[in-house]
Amino acid sequence: MHDHRKLGRELELFDTDPLIGAGLPYWLPDGAELRHTLEEYIRGAERRAGYRHVYSPVLGKRELYERSGHWAHYSDDMFPPMDLGEGQQLVLRPSLCPHHALIYRSRAHSYRELPLRMAELGGMYRAELSGVLGGLTRVRSIQLNDAHIFCTVEQVAAEARGALDMILRAYGALGVRAARFRLSLPGPGGKYVAAPELWRRSTALLTEVLEASGLPYEAAEGEAAFYGPKIDVQVEDAAGREFTLSTVQVDFHQPERFDLHYIGEDGAKHRPVMVHRSIIGSVERAVAHLIEQHGGAFPAWLAPKQLAVLPVSDAELPHAEALAARCAELGLRAEVSDRGRGSLGARIRAARLVPYQVVIGAAEAADGLVALRLRDGRRLAPMPAGDALSRITALTAAHSTALWDEEAGGR
Repeated sequence: MHDHRKLGRELELFDTDPLIGAGLPYWLPDGAELRHTLEEYIRGAERRAGYRHVYSPVLGKRELYERSGHWAHYSDDMFPPMDLGEGQQLVLRPSLCPHHALIYRSRAHSYRELPLRMAELGGMYRAELSGVLGGLTRVRSIQLNDAHIFCTVEQVAAEARGALDMILRAYGALGVRAARFRLSLPGPGGKYVAAPELWRRSTALLTEVLEASGLPYEAAEGEAAFYGPKIDVQVEDAAGREFTLSTVQVDFHQPERFDLHYIGEDGAKHRPVMVHRSIIGSVERAVAHLIEQHGGAFPAWLAPKQLAVLPVSDAELPHAEALAARCAELGLRAEVSDRGRGSLGARIRAARLVPYQVVIGAAEAADGLVALRLRDGRRLAPMPAGDALSRITALTAAHSTALWDEEAGGR
């Protein structure tokens, strides 16, 4: 069983410092590389699905969150306002939704533009209590993979299904397995927006999406967002504890609060529906799960170091450095591990989590060949360096979880 807090520090992915503060981890170079690769995968998937990316500030006036409903329903989880004088207060945002609603509202929209898909990998902040903070799973500074789709009522089901499909494709590329799907509904208590008809419509739409998907799901009261129901994709950590990684939500509430509208085919104003969608939730929680899921042996496309280049002796060092430079030109992340780091056996053991180990001896250097060792223990016959890098590049570009294609062979 892997603990991401221990393994993440051993692999030099992230760490914390009391002078920065609890719940505020920093990312070391390998962790930053992993995070950047994950974020770029998400951005690419969103671009292909027709999303446009935006940036919005991590601060907003208190009035913004009063308008959205966050202040009334969520203020206990927000940091205290910063008083600027003259009656103005700024708040570190607990959510990106209000900002995206205002970006939508900033200009007029026609029904022909809908669905309008808006995405951001943006920072937000939660005033978590010290006792619940831990590693990357519960933090105070969060980088959220967030998106909002502004659409007609008739488009909601198709957009929610599309979001769910994106989530499942991402899980396939990341090697993540969903433990279960949950329809999160309101429960007893006053933390929810009082709008029974809007709740009924939202719940019916999400139920339709789940039924059409054929995915088994369970309804759970008390797990909804304050403004609407949601589909939660649940995963399990190494200890068997369940948590939400991805969500799809239907929101009739905030379009009303911010008076959002579009001009319909009839020339009149109509209210859009807001579909909230997150493929991997927070980057921090996603990386924590990936560390524990894979024990640091990440899919090759995601691994911070993809190739360890191992010259047998100093004579092969120039060939190793040339190969690493060639990898960089192809967008592959390679590192030369020379004799200064120990014997060949010691260097191979040190690189046990790297997907590809490239051993270069005298024969390989003379003939322009490489002898690949795969992380799963397979050893491939020496082959031209160009062939090896071409195969690896194709697999990583496809975001495959396979280390090698079948026709390449191995022994």
